[in-house]
Amino acid sequence: MTAILKRICVYCGSSMGSHPRYRAAAAALGQVLARRRLTLVYGAGNVGTMGVIADAVLAHGGDVVGVIPQVLVDMEVAHTGLGDLRIVDTMHERKAMMAQLADAFIALPGGMGTLEELAEILTWAQLDLHKKPIGLLNVAGYFDHLLRFFDQAVADGFLRAAHRDLVLVDTDADRLLERFLGMMET
Repeated sequence: MTAILKRICVYCGSSMGSHPRYRAAAAALGQVLARRRLTLVYGAGNVGTMGVIADAVLAHGGDVVGVIPQVLVDMEVAHTGLGDLRIVDTMHERKAMMAQLADAFIALPGGMGTLEELAEILTWAQLDLHKKPIGLLNVAGYFDHLLRFFDQAVADGFLRAAHRDLVLVDTDADRLLERFLGMMET
């Protein structure tokens, strides 16, 4: 499958998390995306690590597409500095549009929303609804427990090993993106 990697959807937190390394990882990923001329697709928030990654991409001359439901615009959490802000009616439409726009997906540390978005995009891949790369940027071991859960699900017969292998994991953004490219060329 030879495909072009142009847009990366990043799932991340509407909070900063409890340690500065999460903010730093979001800023670093934003810088990497801009340097590689990859467009960020994300949930259009101006808060938490969502705001950090968008600001980093923009500060380094990159492009950002934000997708947000009207209810969050009304709560004043939309990033107003985006050149491409798409307002939708529901969270379901938001996730579907983000998935449609993206060539690959990366999850940074985050909470329930990040987990839900990651689980849905993995489920869609498991059902063969898409063949786009999915990765976890495992900052300071944040996803270690989730990865153990995936391994336990395989061991207990709830998840096929091939579906477990849909999740690429790395601690380095550049290396993760290189793995995406390698996957897309085969």
